[in-house]
Amino acid sequence: MPNSNAKLHSNHRGGREASRRELVSRSLQSAQHCLENQDFGTAYAHYLLVLNLAPELKTTVKETFQYTLFKWAEELDSLARIQDLFNCYEQALELYPNDEVICNSMGEHLFRMGFRDEAAGYFHKAVKLNPDFADAKENFYRVANWLVERWHFIMLNDAKRNLTYLRAIESAVLSGSKSVLDIGTGTGILSMFAKKAGASFVYACELSKTMYELARDVVAANNMEREIKLLHLKSLDIEIPKHIPERVSLVVTETVDAGLFGEGIVESLIHAWEHLLLQPKPKNQDIGAGDYGRVIPASATIFGMAVECKEIRRHHRVGMQEVAGVCLTNSVQFFSPTYAAAGSEETVEPYTTEKLSRIPRGYRALTEPCQVLTVDFNDLQELKSLADRKPWKLSLPVTEGGILDAVVVWFVLQLDDEHSLSTSPSEETCWEQAVYPVQGLLDYSVKTGDTVMMEVCCQDCYLKIQKISSLPSECGMDFSDRDDTLSLGNEAELCNALAGLQTSTKQDGSIPVCVLESTEIALLNDVAYHECFKAAMSKVLLSLNPSKDLHSMDIDGHGSGINLQEHQNKSSLGVDPDALYVLDVSEGFSILPIIAGKLGPVRAYSSVEKEQHQAALQVIAEANHFPKETLEFWLSHLEEESVVLQRPKSDKLWSIIILDVIETSGLIQQEVMEKAAISRCLLHSGGKIFPQYVLVYGMLVESESLLLESAVQGTEPTLGFNIAPFINQFKVPVRVYLDLSTLPCVPLSKPAELLRLDLMNPLLNSPSREVKIQICKSGRVTAIPFWYHIHLDEDHSLNTSDESSHWKQAAVVLDEPIPVQVGDELVLDVQHHKSNISITVKR
Repeated sequence: MPNSNAKLHSNHRGGREASRRELVSRSLQSAQHCLENQDFGTAYAHYLLVLNLAPELKTTVKETFQYTLFKWAEELDSLARIQDLFNCYEQALELYPNDEVICNSMGEHLFRMGFRDEAAGYFHKAVKLNPDFADAKENFYRVANWLVERWHFIMLNDAKRNLTYLRAIESAVLSGSKSVLDIGTGTGILSMFAKKAGASFVYACELSKTMYELARDVVAANNMEREIKLLHLKSLDIEIPKHIPERVSLVVTETVDAGLFGEGIVESLIHAWEHLLLQPKPKNQDIGAGDYGRVIPASATIFGMAVECKEIRRHHRVGMQEVAGVCLTNSVQFFSPTYAAAGSEETVEPYTTEKLSRIPRGYRALTEPCQVLTVDFNDLQELKSLADRKPWKLSLPVTEGGILDAVVVWFVLQLDDEHSLSTSPSEETCWEQAVYPVQGLLDYSVKTGDTVMMEVCCQDCYLKIQKISSLPSECGMDFSDRDDTLSLGNEAELCNALAGLQTSTKQDGSIPVCVLESTEIALLNDVAYHECFKAAMSKVLLSLNPSKDLHSMDIDGHGSGINLQEHQNKSSLGVDPDALYVLDVSEGFSILPIIAGKLGPVRAYSSVEKEQHQAALQVIAEANHFPKETLEFWLSHLEEESVVLQRPKSDKLWSIIILDVIETSGLIQQEVMEKAAISRCLLHSGGKIFPQYVLVYGMLVESESLLLESAVQGTEPTLGFNIAPFINQFKVPVRVYLDLSTLPCVPLSKPAELLRLDLMNPLLNSPSREVKIQICKSGRVTAIPFWYHIHLDEDHSLNTSDESSHWKQAAVVLDEPIPVQVGDELVLDVQHHKSNISITVKR
């Protein structure tokens, strides 16, 4: 009966196939029905069943499946069901392992939750799958800046730094240090130096997953994967013999920042001496190098000097008593985070960093450089005492009068007896300097013969310089360096000295303190910005309320403002029929709502989030005699903070909506065009979005600096090691936070308009444009810096490249320089996708 059995099996298979098709059909219908009812979770489950039963339908249902996945993921995210969300994406990627859209979406969720390493992997995969996928490229560029900081490129291109480290490591290995541990290996270059020098055993640790994987690829590409053991660990977690078999004779590291200690070198070397290194060489004993432990760098000397610098000042001190008619005097004290860090128990970086040789408008030394401290990295007891040492006083005699803006710090890193590296602002170096801004003094002026006083300590892995003050020469005080007591003759001298000491006003509890980011302080100091907004808002408000007498409105800064008493009376009665509604949704701290409130009968809404900022705005409003109802905080009116753009009231629309279009970094804000589209629907007739349109300008330049800061240039700077192809995977085409006024470059063309972004009239926008640029100087085009003219209306605009602007500029850096001659013409292809501007040269 073989034929009968075969027929039976065939019928059985046919029945199963029919059942499968019917189940797939019913599941597809159910999924569609669930989508119509916005039941995304059930729809997603049905699609999973369909794709598992009928893999042949993958292409057919792909787009609908993606839509369902993304909607269900949003719902899971809002419900904080994070594990379920990731499970869904893992299931989706099993079905569509090479789908760039799903990879990108997975990366976006990971990035929002703080998993930057993992997010970068998905963004990178999405870009590899589809190099033209704009969303994934933009995401990858943003996360790449977090994962592989830009100083990696600059340092790897610094051939002098690399060669100095190589020579010091060679000298140590040749003298007998055969076992080496590289702490914070980064790309692995110091480990490879040690192996090339002849070390028998080389170990390297790296905490960052991205950098660890990059180092693994670099070491393998240089045929050293069997000779260098890489550990994905913090050095403090390394144990013997679990991770390395025995103590090593040499530790090499460059875990130093601009302030020397900020990357934890003291803590890691204390641990290394106690647990990972051989004992140090006893003094005055002649024994082999391999029998004792040592560290490269061997020691460091820190130097400091006081400077006058307008650029530092405008980012850390509010220099205006009045801004566009709004009085700030004595109402609030503004400080930057570095000042708050000085008295904080939290671990906060107490300095900022600047490359002083390129700081706009330069700087002026007010004192001679002074030695702040020295540290011997080969002395365990000294390292321990440094961490435990009480603060000490330091005095710097003023050699040139001026305005005391900051104390700047740099160091000399002594790798061994013969090799050193300096981060001094007078040196050609890849390093920036640490800047301790001076804040909270009654008077910042100093003259020759005065003394700059400060307190120094090492705390929380940072060098802290705090309580910076000035002592007039007539006080006649004698401070000895690093002495905790004052050398005073008598009580009268002490009283006179303290009276002359310019100390902080922060102790005055009657004046509220508000801590702002340095970019927010620079914005508050931007007079042109506030005056421009004031004039543009006045124009709109007057056109919408022509019954108001022109002279009663503070339009050009000479009027007296609205009749506040009359407005207060109306508000107290709850009657203000003429009130116009203004919404400021710009990022960070903004006084624009207060400026608007002084221009007429206005209900001004601020979108600041921080309670401290809200309190500061309220104090400023009260100091300017505002009616209480004039200024309100918009987020407190919203049921859902994510939906910021909505009507002020069910029966009202906005007269003015202020959008933050340009980031301080020089890039366009994310989702700004989407916000503009919503805003247009919320304006009443005659209302305006500010700005109304933005023009993007750019020019062609030759800049070797931008090349060196954007990518590793071949194998020459890395002394023949193959590193560039691996780290350059993390290069980004756009450099941000540039100052064109000090950027080392040669302009090869005149500025040209590249693109228009119209927020009020989107029909004038084009996603792409070709622009012809005439070459006016021969050279090599290496970059295209760009900036913006922000038009609040046809009569009022701001140029983000102005010297007084709080904005910085950005530049597209070309992959390959383009040689050009005078009279040549290049065509730029300019594209705008979401918040990303792409500029390429058409050959």
